[in-house]
Amino acid sequence: MRIDLHTHSRASDGTQSPEELVRAAAAAGLDVVALTDHDTAEGWDEAEATARETGIALVRGMEISTRHDGHGVHLLAYLPDRSHPGLVAELDRILDGRSSRLPAMLARLRELGIDITAEDVGRVAGDAVSTGRPHVADALVELGVVGDRTEAFRRYLSPGRPAYANRYAAPLETMLGLVAEAGGVSVIAHPWGRHGREEPGEATLATLVEAGLSGIEVDHQDHDRPTRDRLRGIARNLDLVATGSSDHHGTGKVDHELGCNTTEPDEFHRLVALAREAAVRSGRRTPGVVGL
Repeated sequence: MRIDLHTHSRASDGTQSPEELVRAAAAAGLDVVALTDHDTAEGWDEAEATARETGIALVRGMEISTRHDGHGVHLLAYLPDRSHPGLVAELDRILDGRSSRLPAMLARLRELGIDITAEDVGRVAGDAVSTGRPHVADALVELGVVGDRTEAFRRYLSPGRPAYANRYAAPLETMLGLVAEAGGVSVIAHPWGRHGREEPGEATLATLVEAGLSGIEVDHQDHDRPTRDRLRGIARNLDLVATGSSDHHGTGKVDHELGCNTTEPDEFHRLVALAREAAVRSGRRTPGVVGL
């Protein structure tokens, strides 16, 4: 059983439609795929229809932008009620922050002598719910300024680079509570992969478990083998679900092919069981796993 619990479509910053993504997951030999677009459930319905047609199991989720101790943390929320008022309000605030920083990034790029407009970004963003740094990166690629997204982030768009602009991200513990209230379960994505820091550490993760955290993404392309081993040990110590995922973005990320990392079936079934328990506690109507 091959399970990939972290992928993106054009509803956020992937390069495939939800339908194309699900078909690609089935063609790649996956049995289960999760759609986890950034801060939105926009692609769920299209993905669900395709999953039912192709026979692959679909986990509906999202990757939510949060902040903890002054650093960004990406939180994978699985199977929440997407109509929960508090969750909807916070996601709207996050999406507005994504879009509202676009003018600042473009102005900084123009100050660097790069002729780029909002129309350039909109052309590559297509039907994405909001525009963000990956779309700016794609526009820079299309304009011939850089060769790929990686170069765009390295030279211009990452924190500390000349075109970076900050934006709103939800407090992590607040979002853990909202996901639980919405009947979902939460897993921290690539916890030690984004900034080369081994944070959150075990003590911090223990406090986050008390706030509602259910798991951590252990097997990810940003984690080398020693990092994976340490994170897996922490997951065992804290009784957290340990997941593995591709973080697939279509052609938007190299070396993140569907199924390049997978979740063990026992861990997946633990996560689904925790989601069912969360749904009962919340009293809300939550999505199940399509095809399971």
